[in-house]
Amino acid sequence: MYSLTPGYRVPAIQRGLSPTEVVLTKINAGAGAAIMASAMLQQPPAWAFGAVAGIAGLINIAPGPRSIARWATVGARLWRERTTPNVAASTGTTRTWTLYPHHGTMQEPYVRAAFHEAFAKALTFTAGQARSAGIQVHVTHHATAGDYTTHTQTISVHIPKGLVGYPERVIGTIEGEFAALGVLTPVTPEPVPDVCDRAATWAAFEDGSHAATARITAWPSETDGDLMPRLLLGRSDDRTTDRSLAVLYRPLPAAQSRRSAKWQSAAAGAFTTDQVKKDADEMASGTTHGALVQGDCLVDVDAYLTVWGDSREAVMDARWDAALIADRHRIQLDWLTGQQQRAHVMTTPHGAATRKGAIL
Repeated sequence: MYSLTPGYRVPAIQRGLSPTEVVLTKINAGAGAAIMASAMLQQPPAWAFGAVAGIAGLINIAPGPRSIARWATVGARLWRERTTPNVAASTGTTRTWTLYPHHGTMQEPYVRAAFHEAFAKALTFTAGQARSAGIQVHVTHHATAGDYTTHTQTISVHIPKGLVGYPERVIGTIEGEFAALGVLTPVTPEPVPDVCDRAATWAAFEDGSHAATARITAWPSETDGDLMPRLLLGRSDDRTTDRSLAVLYRPLPAAQSRRSAKWQSAAAGAFTTDQVKKDADEMASGTTHGALVQGDCLVDVDAYLTVWGDSREAVMDARWDAALIADRHRIQLDWLTGQQQRAHVMTTPHGAATRKGAIL
């Protein structure tokens, strides 16, 4: 259904390109092809090749988790943004529930595997409800650690306006799918807290809390079975830390999944020179092909982690602890420098209505 191995459609976790960058890359590739074709008739000026190569470098060369162009965009936003933009203001229908799996689901390996399989089927069903991509499923998990740890889990579905004719009917059918996962209760999410102070690496809210949010840009295949307790409970030697984890799923319809797999397979074979990497991509492509034959779908995945503290020093300490745990489990975190004033929205149910590419 979905995986983090090469060949799957996970642009957020494997860095990938934003929709704007995809369009610019296609335009630039078309211009480069036209220049190469015109060379058969008349030699183009040298600056034309330099312009195409320069634009391609800005868009596609990635020093770290972002391309050069995206680094420049983030730097511009650091100076430009002085208010808190509402990144979750897209129109459409959104429904949120609290989800509590049946007792012992996460402790029993076989029951947990069945839960993940049922969730995968629910995402596949969700993808089949629209002819074009757009339905988003957003899952959050909040762990408030004190004398005892309180867990809150929500699942939200957002259908953009105009995507389907009767969104309430689609919401109702999707709700029936998720109801099989555990106790599902409709809720109205609390408003997003207002930001009263901000810095490049943290944000402060009116209730006195401070937060720092990171985007998960790499996820390991093996976690030794203790990833969630370490990552979410956040217990240190002499203190506790609140954490929020959210995953945004964008399931693709069947036809678009097949097209995406076809073009990704063709691109991997045409532009990969490393034979070992090519073999790895072919294995992933074969697995993808088998999943699509069985009726599964491809899913875009965005994952975010927020750590909380009572002061800026406390949240920076919590961020350091989270970085150490992430290193322990081979997780890569991008702390979204300059975007903390809106990044925390992604670990709330309101992140379900976020446009793709809003967080770079």
